[in-house]
Amino acid sequence: MSQPPLLPASAETRKFTRALSKPGTAAELRQSVSEVVRGSVLLAKPKLIEPLDYENVIVQKKTQILNDCLREMLLFPFDDFQTAILRRQGRYVCSTIPANAQQEAQSLFVTECIKTYNSDWHLVNYKYEDYSGEFRQLPNKVAKLDKLPVHVYEVDEEVDKDEDAASLGSQKGGITKHGWLYKGNMNSAISVTMRSFKRRFFHLIQLGDGSYNLNFYKDEKISKEPKGSIFLDSCMGVVQNNKVRRFAFELKMQDKSSYLLAADSEVEMEEWITTLNKILQLNFEAAMQEKRNGDSHEDDEQSKLEGSVSGLDSYLPELAKSTREAEIKLKSESRVKLFYLDPDAQKLDFSSAEPEVKPFEEKFGKRILVKCNDLSFNLQCCVAENEEGPTTNVEPFFVTLSLFDIKYNRKISADFHVDLNHFSVRQMLATTSPSLMNGGRQSSPALQDILHEAAMQYPKQGIFSVTCPHPDIFLVARIEKVLQGSITHGAEPYMKSSDSSKVAQKVLKNAKQACQRLGQYRMPFAWAARTLFKDASGNLDKNARFSALYKQDSNKLSNEDMLKLLADFRKPEKMAKLPVILGNLDITIDNVSSDYPNYVNSSYIPTKQFETCTKMPITFEVEEFVPCIPKHTQPYTIYNHHLYVYPKSLKYDSQKSFAKARNIAICIEFKDSDEEDSQPLKCIYGRPGGPVFTRSAFAAVLHHHQNPEFYDEIKIELPTQLHEKHHLLFTFFHVSCDNSSKGSTKKKDVVETQVGYSWLPLLKDGRVVTSEQHIPVSANLPSGYLGYQELGMGRHYGPEIKWVDGSKPLLKVSTHLVSTVYTQDQHLHNFFQYCQKTESGAQALGSELVKYLKSLHAMEGHVMIAFLPTILNQLFRVLTRATQEEVAVNVTRVIIHVVAQCHEEGLESHLRSYVKYAYKAEPYIASEYKTVHEELTKSMTTILKPSADFLTSNKLLKYSWFFFEVLIKSMAQHLIENSKVKLLRNQRFPASYHHAVETVVNMLMPHITQKFRDNPEASKNANHSLAVFIKRCFTFMDRGFVFKQINNYISCFAPGDPKTLFEYKFEFLRVVCNHEHYIPLNLPMPFGKGRIQRYQDLQLDYALTDEFCRNHFLVGLLLREVGTALQEFREVRLIAIGVLKNLLIKHSFDDRYASRSHQARIATLYLPLFGLLIENVQRINVRDVSPFPVNPGSTVKEESLTLPAVNPIVTPQKSGSTLDASLHKDLFGAISGIASPYTNSTPNISSVRNADSRGSLISTDSGNSLPERNSEKSNSLDKHQQSGTLGNSLVRCDKLDQSEIKSLLMCFLYILKSMSDDALFTYWNKASTSELMDFFTILEVCLHQFQYMGKRYIASMLPDDIPCMSCSTPHNNTVRETVGYGTGDRCHSSAGLIFHLL
Repeated sequence: MSQPPLLPASAETRKFTRALSKPGTAAELRQSVSEVVRGSVLLAKPKLIEPLDYENVIVQKKTQILNDCLREMLLFPFDDFQTAILRRQGRYVCSTIPANAQQEAQSLFVTECIKTYNSDWHLVNYKYEDYSGEFRQLPNKVAKLDKLPVHVYEVDEEVDKDEDAASLGSQKGGITKHGWLYKGNMNSAISVTMRSFKRRFFHLIQLGDGSYNLNFYKDEKISKEPKGSIFLDSCMGVVQNNKVRRFAFELKMQDKSSYLLAADSEVEMEEWITTLNKILQLNFEAAMQEKRNGDSHEDDEQSKLEGSVSGLDSYLPELAKSTREAEIKLKSESRVKLFYLDPDAQKLDFSSAEPEVKPFEEKFGKRILVKCNDLSFNLQCCVAENEEGPTTNVEPFFVTLSLFDIKYNRKISADFHVDLNHFSVRQMLATTSPSLMNGGRQSSPALQDILHEAAMQYPKQGIFSVTCPHPDIFLVARIEKVLQGSITHGAEPYMKSSDSSKVAQKVLKNAKQACQRLGQYRMPFAWAARTLFKDASGNLDKNARFSALYKQDSNKLSNEDMLKLLADFRKPEKMAKLPVILGNLDITIDNVSSDYPNYVNSSYIPTKQFETCTKMPITFEVEEFVPCIPKHTQPYTIYNHHLYVYPKSLKYDSQKSFAKARNIAICIEFKDSDEEDSQPLKCIYGRPGGPVFTRSAFAAVLHHHQNPEFYDEIKIELPTQLHEKHHLLFTFFHVSCDNSSKGSTKKKDVVETQVGYSWLPLLKDGRVVTSEQHIPVSANLPSGYLGYQELGMGRHYGPEIKWVDGSKPLLKVSTHLVSTVYTQDQHLHNFFQYCQKTESGAQALGSELVKYLKSLHAMEGHVMIAFLPTILNQLFRVLTRATQEEVAVNVTRVIIHVVAQCHEEGLESHLRSYVKYAYKAEPYIASEYKTVHEELTKSMTTILKPSADFLTSNKLLKYSWFFFEVLIKSMAQHLIENSKVKLLRNQRFPASYHHAVETVVNMLMPHITQKFRDNPEASKNANHSLAVFIKRCFTFMDRGFVFKQINNYISCFAPGDPKTLFEYKFEFLRVVCNHEHYIPLNLPMPFGKGRIQRYQDLQLDYALTDEFCRNHFLVGLLLREVGTALQEFREVRLIAIGVLKNLLIKHSFDDRYASRSHQARIATLYLPLFGLLIENVQRINVRDVSPFPVNPGSTVKEESLTLPAVNPIVTPQKSGSTLDASLHKDLFGAISGIASPYTNSTPNISSVRNADSRGSLISTDSGNSLPERNSEKSNSLDKHQQSGTLGNSLVRCDKLDQSEIKSLLMCFLYILKSMSDDALFTYWNKASTSELMDFFTILEVCLHQFQYMGKRYIASMLPDDIPCMSCSTPHNNTVRETVGYGTGDRCHSSAGLIFHLL
């Protein structure tokens, strides 16, 4: 069917329809309609009320405040905040920074890094901060109530038996419970055994008198006479008893006998026990009820006594008064706080809680303890000369362990060297040449008196760390031995399984000769591997063992070759092809406990658990090569400065400079000079058996290879400050392996011959060289060789150097820097270098510095995270010294970039740690530097301008919390360190800073109110961050100025705003009103003119007048906004009411204001809520719905309420001192406490009933039209004042829903309960007839909404799938707390409720 042609919108679409937003969900459509309707009504924007000048007021009223008995509610405490220094805690017994590092450091970057790792934590502590959050975060908050006090309710007394019977299923003759059980023979003469149990059919039945019997039969025909019965009236308890039989339970009787029964399953047993215990509970309660009925005459005596007390009123008024006061005090002390009965107060909601912030600390991945136990080969004998001693390996072997990741194709740990040789085998190397010892056994200064070098000589335990565990990580062991010849020749004897005694002797003989002659040279021999993890969660694969020992292939030595071999490790067909050496490597792995003792880190710094005992083995941490990915990077916290050197290969097959160059050994040294006599530095980590640090290290030698490959790793402790002369020197030797005496015996046996030199300067453009380098080899080493430079055209600068093979790059070498004081990032290096030249920008050319700042945006992410505190400290330093706005703005842009990167990598916690612990404002020198808070505020303003880059401004909005937190901390430190905290508030900060704060608030607001659709996260975050900042400004700044900023904020919102903006506004108010000194900020004190007034003379405000809102700014603003929100749609109303109620709950639970006088004073701040509720009384007065959430499927009719009737017409007398006599005097006497509640007139109130379920307190007046009501109000409470609640906006007439009504009523009852008697009487005297009637209408609605309807009613209201387990026990109020608001007592009249409250 063809559709009709569409007509032009202008012709067919109504204006109303065009105003609607695009179609969406039903909820969105309703909201759109609501907005359009409200927009068309022209809701007037409430006028802003200028707040009082807070600082002037507290000075002017100083005497009045100091004389106030509750002055702590009016003044901020003097010790509100302070700065503190927290000692930096580390893992180590001493500082990781070398003793002379600070003196040696010349580079700004190195100096700042050392300063970062040396500095303690700087905190700002707010003494009352625990009170600045939601009520759930208050200190000393009473734990959740398990049960309310036990009460008996009339509505339940008649139906208790029926309810209990129904809950157990005994109505209409139905069977309660039946089933097969095993009954034990309980004859005392015979012990109960398994055989004594008889299977019987049990039937639980209720008798006519309500008691229960448990009958048992031989079969299921229960119509017959039972074989026996157990009378449950005589049963004392039912307990499980599995001593004789499984699933058995015991019924203990009053005569101390018992019945032993057993079920077929645990479930059946538990069902029987539960059911029987329920019956026992009912029996117990019935007995208690009888006891209560029996004691009723005592109650009569008590009532007579009370009557006599009331009768004494006229004779002994003082006695009567003190008696009543004692009773009221007893009631108030024994009664739980009203809000404890509110379900919202019991909900666990920590969404508003701030995350816990910890200082920066050294963090590790999954830590694995590797214990090296033994390496044994099949070829063994006794190596001692006299052949007395244990059988051991016939020659020394050396094991190197490291981790390889085949998933990411990289080596992920440093090498861990282990010597597992027996003592007698080590003796074969005892006469090694002095060059190995290199300067003797000296330890570094940091280790003196803590570590004994003897204990460190032969490590056997290492701790590896893996940041990203997964099953494709392998622990690889490479095994070396003393150089003898080719790998094939050396391995051959170990690969045969025949009789090995002769072979062993022969190998031993050759080994002894080699150890004496070539003991310092190693050769590759074998390798093995094993997996570490079962899964990616880091669970160790402890059952895995090392593979067979595979012979090392001389052509597959490199780490790249090893990764290829490991890739085939799980392919048996490929591994079977590899030649195997017969032997076993025993190494175990385990998890590392947090308190693991006696270990040193990779720099050999002992941890705090270290014990200076030579017998305990020392465990060594092995450096992890963490992947250069931001999310796996941690900010550095300790000094670490290691260089790992990897000679890769040497191409010597074409060289003509040397006759022999086959068995090539490389000696690596680290030097700081190229002069002829200069010594290498003693900073290379030694191998087992040698000194801790040496001057040189050798790579393993390949026999008869002119193009050898190497896999060795040389670890160097770098000097703190590197300079241009620092370099690596490689010396090549031809090692003579042949020890034959064929030549002339006179010729000296030459072991090593120098066959070239090569060197690698460590720094290039100020940074350490880390990429793979190809460098030429020289045949000689003249003095000043570092100065050699090729000039081209055959010319050069520097000494004459004889190059091998025409200066081709023959040596391939790579280095890996693990340093926390040097950076490899060019942009970061250049920035710090330029700052050093220009004293952190103070003397910089603006354009030059801006160029370096902009280049920081290209800084690598992992570098940024690693040096985060140092980078941010320097940026803030430059910010305070910048002389041009462009520099300051670009500094802020870089900070925004850094903050955004951290968030995007999920590393927000590092920023929080920085702000709370590491950030420290520079010492303020007015003539030289500026403050961070002022400069940062100005830069933020510039970036937020509409003309600025929107991407940067969006990031600033999204992550604004960081910048506001820095402002807050900078302000606090500035005030305390410059002693400005003692000044008056309006003198603490210059006018320029006040202007900057005001500007940034005004600049931020359009972003919040206009970007909420396009960029909701950014605007939401900015709104919350601004609220936190404004809240904290109350602690430091002129509070009147802060009030004005709140006004500036509120002025950007209007009635009819979208829901999101209401959420923002009330989130802002929620945060600000949660200030720890919210009560003093509102000044709950008299503001009358003339002489100082006593609080008793206070002219209380019961309406939201302009004067009230001015004097009590925050509470006035909140109530005005709640009043406005009540005219909005439901979602907005719920948000507003929730903020108000949660604040009142917080006041109720705040232990600083626990006394009745404190609570009464707080209540005076909220008295205008009465007027607010009265304006909306028609919307609150809901009688046609159940006070409980109703199950949609239920059809239960509401029981009509019967409430006391009074004369409907109430007119105040002209004097305003008393109420019209036509209102029942006794009623108000009972309510107010003027007349005794015990006089004979009181029963008259409850004796008059009205069948109308609406009750009669509102009578005909509740139907008055709005204009009439408003005109009457204008002549009552605020006859001389303007009503400022809702401005000129229309009052809605739609009803509020249950949750809204109950929340508002709880607020109303809290204020009513807390306010003083005088305040309440004053209100009644001032109120007009209609207001008074509306007041009691609200009270009547309270009765209706919170009336306890009985257990049966509650059960009927619950959804069918929720069993009412608690309804059978009248003293358990859990269901009332869940379904409705339990108030503790069933109230029958407004007088009863008022008495309950007051």
